[in-house]
Amino acid sequence: MADGSISCEVAVVGGGPAGLAAACTAAESGRRVVLLDESPWLGGQIWRGEQNAAAHPHASAWFARFDRSGAKVLARSTVISSPAPGSLLAEQDGEGFQVKWDRLILATGARELFLPFPGWTLPGVMGPGGLQSLIKNGWPVSGQRVVVAGSGPLLLAVADTLRKHGANVRMIAEQASWSSVIRFGLGLAAHTSKLLQAALLKLRLLGIQNRYGAWPVSAEGKDRIQMVTLTDGAETWKLDCDLLACGFGLVPNLELAMALGCELKDGFVRVNDLQATSIPNVFCAGEPTGIGGADCALVEGQIAGYASAEFKAQAERLFAKRRSWHTFRTALAEAFALRPVLKNLATNETIICRCEDVSLGRLRQCTHWREAKLHSRCGMGACQGRVCGAAAKFILGWEPESIRPPVLPARVGSLISSRSEKSGGHFR
Repeated sequence: MADGSISCEVAVVGGGPAGLAAACTAAESGRRVVLLDESPWLGGQIWRGEQNAAAHPHASAWFARFDRSGAKVLARSTVISSPAPGSLLAEQDGEGFQVKWDRLILATGARELFLPFPGWTLPGVMGPGGLQSLIKNGWPVSGQRVVVAGSGPLLLAVADTLRKHGANVRMIAEQASWSSVIRFGLGLAAHTSKLLQAALLKLRLLGIQNRYGAWPVSAEGKDRIQMVTLTDGAETWKLDCDLLACGFGLVPNLELAMALGCELKDGFVRVNDLQATSIPNVFCAGEPTGIGGADCALVEGQIAGYASAEFKAQAERLFAKRRSWHTFRTALAEAFALRPVLKNLATNETIICRCEDVSLGRLRQCTHWREAKLHSRCGMGACQGRVCGAAAKFILGWEPESIRPPVLPARVGSLISSRSEKSGGHFR
């Protein structure tokens, strides 16, 4: 990394399925490719820790393909800004460096959506994906009483992981209605792999109560969660538990795309048929363009990789496959659309911004996101609004108005290095 910078023809940000596929196809097309990911492993959250023992059917094949492709990976590297066109500022092990690129592919994935309710900040209340990651890293849950709640297919996958590791899954509460989920399931006939996957998952979860059209309204406990109250809109009941895994789907990680100036549409990065964004030479694939799962992300990543390498014909051959997965993506969004009543889960006393201890009542004294930040510091803590911003958007209809670098927490030294580079200096 001469003088604190490296150069490549194609830079890929994000090592999940979309990023892996993009890096592979671009490198196989003869381009010098660098993939940056903030984790120490490839695969993103969905294939977390599976490089040595893949559980997903496509994971091992893509890991092997990446190893053969010639693409370079920079693990534990967090992209924090774009100081100039064709340049990214990143941080690895506390040291800043720049990546100079001719083409850029954003595959930054998504994160869990948390909708605040009374008691959601108690220890033991966490996102389903977060709990699954802890379990994969060896966190013990054997004998723990767990309620899984929220929305989306991830709830079933997490319940399956919990059962495999000896947890007592007391209930799966899905806010979507039974009829919506059934319609979605019938539509999987066009995607036999997904249909088989869903059938096997349901078979493994036999004996666990699965309530549709149900959601949590509060969590109670002295020092940590001990009980959760749930409702289906007509009936309310309580369940004792040691853990509550609650998340209401996913929201895309758009911060870097917005910092680059990429145009958004309906809350996602707008791309054309070749996955190109509104910014020249910048492409985007996977969840930032729409929440569609790993299979959809893989196809979009391949198209972006070929397009970045100027292999348009190869990209076009994948258009029909992408259309099929986009149909699945649309059906997924419709089936698990959040019901409006969830906007009323939080009371005025409920903390929305955990970093700065800002309540919903305090936010309601403001009229938009910028005003709330100025008057309450909401969204100005460690997570930079990644949790409270999505909640405020759903509850209050507020849109983020701007993204300022760094897009992720960074050392001051890394930012100073960027300024030194601009003025002719060198990284230490």
